[in-house]
Amino acid sequence: MIRGAHRKLADLPAVIPVFPLDQALLLPHGDLPLNIFEPRYLNMIDDALAGERLIGMVQTAAGSGARGPNLARIGCLGRLTSFTETVDERYLISLRGLCRFVTGEEIDGQTPYRQVRADFTRFADDLKPMSDDDGFDRLRFLAALKGYLDHRGLSMEDWEAPKTAPAETLVNGLAMMLPFDAAEKQALLEARTLRERREALIALMEIDAAEPSAEDDPPRVQ
Repeated sequence: MIRGAHRKLADLPAVIPVFPLDQALLLPHGDLPLNIFEPRYLNMIDDALAGERLIGMVQTAAGSGARGPNLARIGCLGRLTSFTETVDERYLISLRGLCRFVTGEEIDGQTPYRQVRADFTRFADDLKPMSDDDGFDRLRFLAALKGYLDHRGLSMEDWEAPKTAPAETLVNGLAMMLPFDAAEKQALLEARTLRERREALIALMEIDAAEPSAEDDPPRVQ
């Protein structure tokens, strides 16, 4: 198999290294930059570079075991597409999302970082080329985005890009980039289709924009 030619389920490994990191969302076809500095994860990157350059991103779940916090049931496999080593011995990397997976049995004791058996079957469609979203109401989406950014005091320098970007690029890019909490990020990851993720993202932005800000709070009576 040509390195990087992960085009079908049979190309994906049964056991993968995982990087548990809350609020760091990787989605298929998306790019996630990461700053790696912990020794065990530096080791993980070294091993990935020597192999197929594959790493699973996963959030944590409630509770913990011998290896640390429990892992969320769904994660996303990424391929290392860029790598830089800094003078202070950190790694600056970028992962390109390939395919989501169901987290299976954890493999104990073989490496300082965690590894799991991964089942990609449910998410085989993630390996297909990027798709369009026929039902995409761009005007509604951009209105929800503007309301969200205004409410949070954020801004976007270039509004032309969201007006023309492919639906999947726009939806997945914002799902990964916007500062939602861990549970909201997980919900976006687990959305079965692009349409479901788009509707969930719009709902999250509209709900956030409708919430009262600190400036709207009534004065307290002393």
